Parts: sequence; C-alpha cells; structure tokens
Amino acid sequence: MTEKLLVFITLFFISVSVDAQNTDTDKDWKLGVQLWTFNTSSFYTAVKKADSCKLEYIEAYPGQQLQDGSPSVFGPSMTADERKKLKEFLHKRGISIASLGVITAGSSKEWKEYFEFAVDMKIPVIVAEPEKNQLNDVNRFAGSYGIKVAIHDHPIPSPYWHPDSVMLAIKNRPNIGVCADIGHWVRNGLNVVDCLKKCNGRIIELHLKDVADFGNTQAPDVLLGEGACNIAAVLQELKKQNFKGIFSIEYEENPYNNLSDVKQHIFYFKEQAGKLK
Repeated sequence: MTEKLLVFITLFFISVSVDAQNTDTDKDWKLGVQLWTFNTSSFYTAVKKADSCKLEYIEAYPGQQLQDGSPSVFGPSMTADERKKLKEFLHKRGISIASLGVITAGSSKEWKEYFEFAVDMKIPVIVAEPEKNQLNDVNRFAGSYGIKVAIHDHPIPSPYWHPDSVMLAIKNRPNIGVCADIGHWVRNGLNVVDCLKKCNGRIIELHLKDVADFGNTQAPDVLLGEGACNIAAVLQELKKQNFKGIFSIEYEENPYNNLSDVKQHIFYFKEQAGKLK
C-alpha cells in the first residue's frame, strides 16, 4: 500500500467518524477553526480547507492574503467589491465568520474601522487585546455597533495572561467578555478548569487547543487529548456553566499539511462532547 493511499484511507475514516458523531454535540456549541491554523494559505484557500473539514464557522484574522497572487489582505482595507465577492463565496459554501481576531489597534480611529468592518461583514464577535487605556472606548464601540468583544489571553508578559486581569478589565464593561485560550493558560502554568470557573458567565469564545507541557510558555501545540489541557474536564466545566458559544480550533504545528490533524481535533472534540450527554 502506497503512503498516499494510506493517508487517503485514514482521512476517509476520520471524516466518516466525524459525521457519525455530529448529533452528539451540545446544540448550543459551535465548532469552528481560527484561520491562523491555515496561515500559510490565502483566505479563500483556508476557507476551502475549513469546508473540507465540514466546519461551518471560522475565526478570521486581519492581514491574511485574500487570494493566491493578490496583494489584498483580509480586513478593513478590503474594497466594497472584494467584500461583496467574499460574502457570496462564504454564503455559497454555508460558512460564517463567527469572530475576528486577535485584534490590537493603536488608536480609537483604528478600533472604529475594525468595528465598522465587522458590521459590514456581519461578524458578531471581535477577539482582542486592547491596551488598558482603550477599554472604555472599546466597550463603547461594542455597545454602539452591537458587536461583542472577547479579551484574549496571550502568554506572559501579556497584560491579560491571567484570568484575574481579564475579569478586572471587563468589570463594569458589559459589552466585553472573555476569549479563553486554554492552551495559553496551561503554558502560563495555570489550572485551566480553575481559570474557566473564574470567568463563569463571561466566556464568549474558546480557542480550542492542547499543548505539550504545563508551565512552559514555548510548549508546542499537540493533538487534542495528547497534551496537558485536560480537554474532557474543560468540556465538563463548560457544560456545567451552560456555555453557549464558539470553539475555534487553533493548531500551529505542521502548517503546510495539517488537514488530517485538524480532522482528528474535530473527531476528538465531538467524541468527548458526546460523552457528556
């Protein structure tokens, strides 16, 4: 049996298994992929990859090349025609942009451009890491434009590396919640279930990943269930919290040939979610 044939057979059975478990996941949970997972591809190609994994939701990030050979990038700089064609492309494939991130911006004007872009593209959530002196403006924009903002946690020295700092940032700011990157919490040496409990009721989205080592900010991503994130306990806690939102798969290993890995992520997630019934 050739190597190519073996890979094809493996992917076929993973795909069949994923389909078989589609009815097992919680109806309020939506599974998607952060397109940074496919950052070596253009946006259009990345969407096709997500589609091949039978995912209906994506988290887009600004700056991704729009199409192969094009100087345009995904984000507020897109022309009206580029936006129209992209909306048609996504609609035809039945894929929604569930969120946009991770956003940082240098000025109130730049934040406004991102919110206006999100409204135009019908993106309901902006995942972001605002400067602390920008939080009031971001909360105000989020309320004015009807776009939720979810603060993301990068590893130390990010100001939001610990859930306590995130919860402090969103206190009395009702339009801002949490994007829980569970992999980064584990890299920071934090108990991921304890972190989720601290954020109870304010979690908008998860960056779903597993990492090789606890307490190592440089720990590489691994397949779900093979690392230190305790995915089963994460899902159990989120079910307990009655979480309703998006899980965005984010996987940075093997970027040129990671479709089989992403499909294994999907299978593992659905398998573990199915056990919660």
